[in-house]
Amino acid sequence: MNFPYSSKKWMSISLAAVLTTAIGAGTLTASANTPATEQTGTQAAATEQAKEANAATTAAPSTATTDAKGQDTSAAPASQTAPAATTATTPADTTKPAAATPAAGVEELTLEKAVQQALETNATLATARLDAKNADLNQMLSYKSSADMPSDMIESLDAAKAKYVSNAQGEMTKKLNALQVNATESKIKLGAQQAYYNLIFAQDDLELKKQSLSRAQTQLKVAKAAFDVGTKAKTDVLQAEMGLAGAQANLTSAQNAVEVARMDLNDFLGVDLTKQWKVVSVNKQTAPIKITLEQAQEEALSKRIEMTKVQEELNLAELNVKLIEEYSALSTYQGRVARNNMEKAKLAIEEQKRAINKEVAQAYLNLKAALEAIDYQKKAKDSAAESYRLTNLRFENGLATTLEVIQAEEELSNRENQYQKAVLQYNLAVVNFETALGN
Repeated sequence: MNFPYSSKKWMSISLAAVLTTAIGAGTLTASANTPATEQTGTQAAATEQAKEANAATTAAPSTATTDAKGQDTSAAPASQTAPAATTATTPADTTKPAAATPAAGVEELTLEKAVQQALETNATLATARLDAKNADLNQMLSYKSSADMPSDMIESLDAAKAKYVSNAQGEMTKKLNALQVNATESKIKLGAQQAYYNLIFAQDDLELKKQSLSRAQTQLKVAKAAFDVGTKAKTDVLQAEMGLAGAQANLTSAQNAVEVARMDLNDFLGVDLTKQWKVVSVNKQTAPIKITLEQAQEEALSKRIEMTKVQEELNLAELNVKLIEEYSALSTYQGRVARNNMEKAKLAIEEQKRAINKEVAQAYLNLKAALEAIDYQKKAKDSAAESYRLTNLRFENGLATTLEVIQAEEELSNRENQYQKAVLQYNLAVVNFETALGN
């Protein structure tokens, strides 16, 4: 049988193909299974790696071209293709030491610290506190003189209302003002936690995009190395280049999202918009709910400011009825109106109970659904990682194209993102549930 190439020629091509397949397989598989925290790096480092890949593979085609012409080659040219395949391990290795490190002097930010910072410097909360103080002062001026009236001087219903009802009204207003400040504080806590978790999600997403870029770089290097030795077509290289361009665009978008999320957090906290934080993400929660729905509803009814408000309004209506009964008669026009107002106050309490119970139930169900979503998204992420690994194996054995590998990588990247988003949604659901309880 006649062979188109010499025995040395075939040895050269075979050795290069084996090296490309073996080293590329290990790198792609490791890239799919390496955590994002071990594969992260700066965009500058990623770009430099891409340049190195192009430089490393530029020399290889000359060897392959020489072979194609049928010239007799020694073992040396075959080994020249090995560096091109060896560089496929570069992205996974070089990104590990390039993990993001906070600059010196950057302040750490935990969830608790973010909430405390917002309570101290949030402009909305500061305004609410000043409004409550002004309302207390105005109310004090309006009822102070009548409240000081001696009881033995009260001989009419109007005088009794001036003393007792106005006094009760003033005390209720003062209590509600304080409770309103507390309610505003709860909203500020909720907002601070949401902004905090949004920044964590943006940073986690950025790390995933860096990992995706590293996988795309690896795929391009392997595709180029395979093309250089004639085992893959030029279209595989072009498809890998398109995949790399898409990963770089996604990385840029993720970097912008981090800056926007950081600015939103700083704005809510009331600090310098350009302030940098080293956000501590250990506060992410995935624990199940520890109380029943009925317990949650009971807790909310005992803590929510809305219940305190309607109860105070009922107390005031009952006091008005009592004074009319003592200084006049309930059969009068004022008496009938006062009794109707008392019944309305009772209905308002029942209506508020239903509203709170409904809100707590919705928050409780959303929390359970968010927890289940984490389990589902984790399984989907693991399946996508295995699919990506198997597609790489098929590619290395000539049974899959670069496009199929890119599609599998995109699916893995999407599933990783969805998992991170599920964790974020659960943490926000925890915050909403605590707010519904009145905590």
